[in-house]
Amino acid sequence: MNKALASLLLASLLAAGCVSERVVLLPSADGRPGAVVVRDAGGEVRLDRPYAATRRSLGGNDAYQSSPEEVSERFGAALAARPPRPVSYVLYFEAGGNVLTAASQAALVDIRRKIAEQAASEVRIIGHTDRVGSVEGNDALSLKRAESLRDLLVESGVAADKLEAVGRGERDPLVPTADEVDEPKNRRVEIVVR
Repeated sequence: MNKALASLLLASLLAAGCVSERVVLLPSADGRPGAVVVRDAGGEVRLDRPYAATRRSLGGNDAYQSSPEEVSERFGAALAARPPRPVSYVLYFEAGGNVLTAASQAALVDIRRKIAEQAASEVRIIGHTDRVGSVEGNDALSLKRAESLRDLLVESGVAADKLEAVGRGERDPLVPTADEVDEPKNRRVEIVVR
């Protein structure tokens, strides 16, 4: 391309205020309000409601209200390529062992399906106990609970290399209690599918 044509093209882009960057605040998945501040040498723009947007161009910043339709049209392919958000499940155990409650056994079917739907999923299985028993015993029991769930998932066809099992013992109670208190909600395994 010759110099005269390149200069004319650059002048046309400058005159048109060619958009070089767009920022759009998307609604949060959980409905909580969010905000972002976009700063550059020309100042800052605060985006604090869903679909608030700014176009940054050679001519400066231009704040505007985008829409779901514009986001879909401009960014649909990029948004579709994002990995799914992590999904968490909590399963509960009978006292003193690694036997799931009846309700948790039923929920395990949905968890298996969710893992199967995500070809590239990673699954973290985190075992917990209540505060009955020794710290060392609860550490071992929480790991045993996580490993037993991992084994069930592997037996149902989930690839073992997708699964990580860890035990937290009584360290992260769902319901804080004093030592030696039997709290069923603390006897759990959290399964995070991401």
